[in-house]
Amino acid sequence: MTAPTASITCTSLSYAWPDGTTVFDGLTLAFGPGRSGLIGLNGSGKSTLVKLITGELAPAEGVIRVAGEIGHLPQDAALDTARRVDDVLGIAATRAALHAIEAGDAREEHFAAVGDDWDVEERALAVLDGLGLGRIGLDRTVGEVSGGESVLLRLAALLLRRPDVLLLDEPTNNLDLSARRRLYAAVEAWTGVMVVVSHDRELLERVDRIAELRSGGVAWYGGNFSAYEEQLAAEQEAAERLVRAAGSDLRKQQRELADAHVKLARRKRYGQKMWDSKREPKVVMGERKRQAQVSAGKHRLLHEERLAGARERLDEAVEAVRDDDEIRVDLPSTAVPPGRAVLTLSGLRLAHGARVEGEFTLHGPERVALVGRNGAGKSTLLRTVAGELAPSAGEAAVHVPARFLPQRLDLLDGDLSVAANVARFAPATTDNQIRARLARFLFKGARADRAAATLSGGERFRATLAALMLADPAPQLLMLDEPTNNLDMASVRQLTTALESYEGALIVAGHDIRFLESLGITRWLRLDGCLRETTAEEVRAEADGG
Repeated sequence: MTAPTASITCTSLSYAWPDGTTVFDGLTLAFGPGRSGLIGLNGSGKSTLVKLITGELAPAEGVIRVAGEIGHLPQDAALDTARRVDDVLGIAATRAALHAIEAGDAREEHFAAVGDDWDVEERALAVLDGLGLGRIGLDRTVGEVSGGESVLLRLAALLLRRPDVLLLDEPTNNLDLSARRRLYAAVEAWTGVMVVVSHDRELLERVDRIAELRSGGVAWYGGNFSAYEEQLAAEQEAAERLVRAAGSDLRKQQRELADAHVKLARRKRYGQKMWDSKREPKVVMGERKRQAQVSAGKHRLLHEERLAGARERLDEAVEAVRDDDEIRVDLPSTAVPPGRAVLTLSGLRLAHGARVEGEFTLHGPERVALVGRNGAGKSTLLRTVAGELAPSAGEAAVHVPARFLPQRLDLLDGDLSVAANVARFAPATTDNQIRARLARFLFKGARADRAAATLSGGERFRATLAALMLADPAPQLLMLDEPTNNLDMASVRQLTTALESYEGALIVAGHDIRFLESLGITRWLRLDGCLRETTAEEVRAEADGG
């Protein structure tokens, strides 16, 4: 049972990355019972906060208290392929003791190892079955399951432990549709304290509240992600009204200050005229001049303070309005005529067994979504088309300049700047041309000079995308493998707008149906042993569990 007092409390938390960049400075927040979605831009500190809570990192200042046992599903944590399933689940020793007792070995240490957990195997198999892993059993090794299944296996180990507090960091990355559905069900069934770090909208629709990390602080929104969007839209509308009001007030104060200067100048000219005409005694005129100067100074100071206040209010109002910069690119050189053959697959057999029967041809600026379960061979197919892997049989013929964006984003040299990395792909392009184009990918001015190793996940993705799309020759076939993994929602929107401008052929492998549909897909292909045509309706039905 979940401890009634289970919670996470962070008080006055401060932390900086090794390069000195401040992540948190006096952050205070708490997570109580229920499911909390933790969101934020790439680089805002979500995974860092999780690592601070689990003790993997230590804060520079502040206190973290976790009431209850904690379970953590880290992002992209690899398992030793030689480990057995029961070992990953943490029940190997208990199982061994049970089997020894069943075989007639009544030594005390076996009974001590079992304790009261006589039904451990049944419970383990029930948890596995609930996550769709019942067929793998307890004796197989991790190397015999797919990458998505290994994520669910790690989750099964946590559910079997029944911790009071559960932390999930990007749990749906690399999961196929079937695995995602099972994880969603496990999340919905959770009754303790859960913190989910994710950019997966479908997962965030299943939480009770949203905590958004932004600029080192946190803002709370009641309800799921749709409710968050509604509240955020209302906030932004109010913020924009404040900007308009503050701008109007600033213009009013500027006019009043200008009017005050005109009036003061008139008074000064009148006083000088009176002085020159000597209509009053010099002592009286001197005192009047002194009082006028004091009054003028106070008047000017009052208007200047009002103007400064108006500027400050405008700055605060502008700060509350979010900057939704979008990638804007114009790449006419990527255009492909509708009838031109871009890619031909002939009797292709992939290194891991998947195949393409007969001949498959991609023509012109088609946009293809490549779907299928984890381990079906989608990445292998794209790497084969890209020339990184040799097929077991058949041929993959690319008839136009092509570029491939892999999941691991390892195309950039971390020691080189963003601009220098792009120059590697377009050596004939001048530095000024590269910088002008990079500005459209939101790398303006000094941002283009940052070393690739210092970039956040979203920035690194944008830089890699820029290097591919600005390459010489321009790619007329662009292949993307799970491009939304680890991208925040702003970066996904930026990617979508960039691809809207792309005029070549596009192949995108992924499980994010909402994203795929936003790209204007013209052809859906499923790889499940053999490549075949499918439809958006069939894919959506699978995503919904139909």
